Amino acid sequence: MLPPHTIIIIPAFIIGLCIGSFLNVCIYRLPIGQSIAFPPSHCPQCGAAIRFYDNIPVFGWLFLKGRCRDCQTAISPRYPLVELLTGLLAVCVCLKFNLAMETAVYFVFIATLLVITFIDIDHRIIPDRITLPGIPLAFIAAWFLPDITWQTSLTGMIVGGGSLLLVAVGYSFLTGKEGMGGGDIKLLAMIGALCGWKGVIFTIFVGSLIGSITGIIAMLKSDQGMKSALPFGPFLSIGAVSYIFFGPQIIAWYLSTLGG
Repeated sequence: MLPPHTIIIIPAFIIGLCIGSFLNVCIYRLPIGQSIAFPPSHCPQCGAAIRFYDNIPVFGWLFLKGRCRDCQTAISPRYPLVELLTGLLAVCVCLKFNLAMETAVYFVFIATLLVITFIDIDHRIIPDRITLPGIPLAFIAAWFLPDITWQTSLTGMIVGGGSLLLVAVGYSFLTGKEGMGGGDIKLLAMIGALCGWKGVIFTIFVGSLIGSITGIIAMLKSDQGMKSALPFGPFLSIGAVSYIFFGPQIIAWYLSTLGG
C-alpha cells in the first residue's frame, strides 16, 4: 500500500506536468495574439507539427535532446522548466490544502501567475487578456475560499489596484516618467480580489523586497547601472504565491511578537 501522501503526490505531479505544457503554449502565443487552441503544437522555426510522443512533458524534451526533430533548432530549456515548476506547485497546493475546493482555486490562480511571470520577463507586458477577466473571476473564485469574504475580496481589489495606481501617478507627477505599468496595477487588483487586503500588503512587501535585492544585483552586474530595469510582475507573483502558502502564518507570528 502506498502512503496517503504518495497517492496525492503522483497524480498531482502528472496533472501539473500536463498543465505546464499548456502553460508553455499560453506563454508563447498570448503576447503575439495567436490562438492558444489552433493550430496544434508545432515548431515555431520550421512549422512542423510536434508528434504526440515528442510532446510528453519534460521527457519529450529530453528524448529530443532539446532540439526539433525536423529542423534541429534548439528548444529552450524553459519548456521543461515550466512543466516541472507547474508539477511541483500542483503537489505543494495539494499537500497544503488536501483535496478541498480551495485546492483547485489556488492552483488555477498560481498557474495564471506563472503565465504572467514568464510573459512579463520576455515582453515586459502583462496582457489585459489575462488580468481584465482575471479580476472578476478572482472575485468570484474567492467565494469558494473559507477565509475570504466578498467584502474582503472587494477591499483587496480596491487596495491592490489603488495602491499601485497612486504610486504610478505620484511617480509620474514627480519625475515626468512612467514608473509603473498599467499591467502591474491590474495584476495586483487581481491578486487582491483573491487574497484580500492582507494578501495585497504581504505581496507588495515580499515582492518589493525580492525585487530590490534582485535589482541591486542586476545593477551591479550590468553596464547600464541604474538604467537597468526589471519587470515587477514576476516579483508580485512570487509575493502572492508566498502569501498563499505562508502568509497568514507569518502575519500571525509577526503580530504575536508585537504583543510580547
